[in-house]
Amino acid sequence: MGKVIDLVPRLKTVASEVNPIFNSAGYNPDKASSEVMSFDEQRQKILFDERREVKRTILTEFVSAMVVLPEKGLLKVAIYDISEEGISFDVEHEYGQFKVDEEVAMRVYLNHKTYFPISVKVKHVIDEKVEGILRHGSVFQKGAGTDAALQYFVRFIESVSQGLKKDVGDIMVPKTS
Repeated sequence: MGKVIDLVPRLKTVASEVNPIFNSAGYNPDKASSEVMSFDEQRQKILFDERREVKRTILTEFVSAMVVLPEKGLLKVAIYDISEEGISFDVEHEYGQFKVDEEVAMRVYLNHKTYFPISVKVKHVIDEKVEGILRHGSVFQKGAGTDAALQYFVRFIESVSQGLKKDVGDIMVPKTS
């Protein structure tokens, strides 16, 4: 067998330079913080932020949605994310919330006049106080005439989201008179 290089002294040196709770002898409990960080929690936050940015960018700027409020009319909502099983959408606090297990009629608009109707059942509501919204997680109701179109639409959104780029103010060709 070949030579074995002992990296432990080097790792301790690098660790003490990077993090003061390590010294040349190893861990220094006097400088250690009593705060414990959950790596899983941090990982989930990063994944949540990444997913949220991509999904929100796609759906709020690419398509819009309205929910039907019986005897009141249409209420614009922001689609948070979408999957083959369901959709989550945000309603501003001032409009209140739907109840768990309530069926809601939605319209997903592809432009300002063209939409396809879907029916969803609310499964949970999360109060996002910082954002001033109530996030409704819901599942698609099966049997609607738009089931096939909806599944194609979801797959389209998922595949397009992988190659999206953000326009940061590209120069437009001016109109000529």
